[in-house]
Amino acid sequence: MSSAIRLNRRLDPAALASVFARHGRIHVPQVLDAASARVVGQAIASGEVPWTRSVTVNGNPYDIGLPTLAAMPPERAAQFRAAVDEAARAGFQYEFDAWRLSDVVEAGERRGGPLAALEAVYDLVNSEAFLGFVRAMTGDPHAVYADAQATRYTAGHFLTAHDDAVEGKNRLFAYVLNFTPVWRADWGGLLLFHDADGHVSEGYTPTFNALNIFRVPQAHAVSQVASFVTASRYSITGWIRSRRG
Repeated sequence: MSSAIRLNRRLDPAALASVFARHGRIHVPQVLDAASARVVGQAIASGEVPWTRSVTVNGNPYDIGLPTLAAMPPERAAQFRAAVDEAARAGFQYEFDAWRLSDVVEAGERRGGPLAALEAVYDLVNSEAFLGFVRAMTGDPHAVYADAQATRYTAGHFLTAHDDAVEGKNRLFAYVLNFTPVWRADWGGLLLFHDADGHVSEGYTPTFNALNIFRVPQAHAVSQVASFVTASRYSITGWIRSRRG
C-alpha cells in the first residue's frame, strides 16, 4: 500500500461503534489524514481519470465512453435519454460517471502517475488498517475485502432507491469516501436513507474527507444533482464483503 494514503490516526472505532449500532450507518468526518485526503482529492479532480458513463438501459448495465456519448447522432441521443428517464420513473436506475478501480488494479493494469493516489485508495480499503477499523466499529468480524470505484456526479446525475442486496455478492457494508471540496445540501447529490413508510429518515451531504458507511441491506438513494450546479461531486465507493467475488 502506498504510504501516502493513510487513515486519520485519531479515529476511535470503539467510540464510533455505538453510533453505528443505532441504525447500521454512520458519517465519519476526517477519515483520512489531511495530507492523504488532499492528494486523493487532487487526483480525482485532475482531469486524468478515464471516466465512463455508468447507466442502465432497458435493464442492462453499461459503462459508456464519454466520447461515444458525445458522438451520438441527435436521434440516437434522444432515444438514449428517453430510455434512461423511463427506467428512473419506473424503478431502479442510475446515471453518473465512474472509473472501476477494482477492475484496473486486480487485472494488474495500474496507470500510476496522477492516478496512483486513487489506485492507492484501493490498497487502503483492502488493508488491515481499514478493514480492522471497520470490523471494530461495526462489530462484524467477517469484513475481509473491499471493491472500489471512483465516481463523479454532475448536473442531472442520480441513483434511485435500492438496498444493495444481491445474492452471492457477499456484501456486508456499502461505503463512500467523499472528496468533494465544496458542496451544499440544496445542490442535491445527497445520500438519503429511506424508512419503511418511504420517508427520508436521514441524509448525508458529500463532505470532503468523510466516510459514509452503512449495513447492507438498507434502502437508500442519491438525490439528483440540480440542473444549475456546475461543480462535480467526487467520491470513491464500494462494498465491503465477507469474501471476494
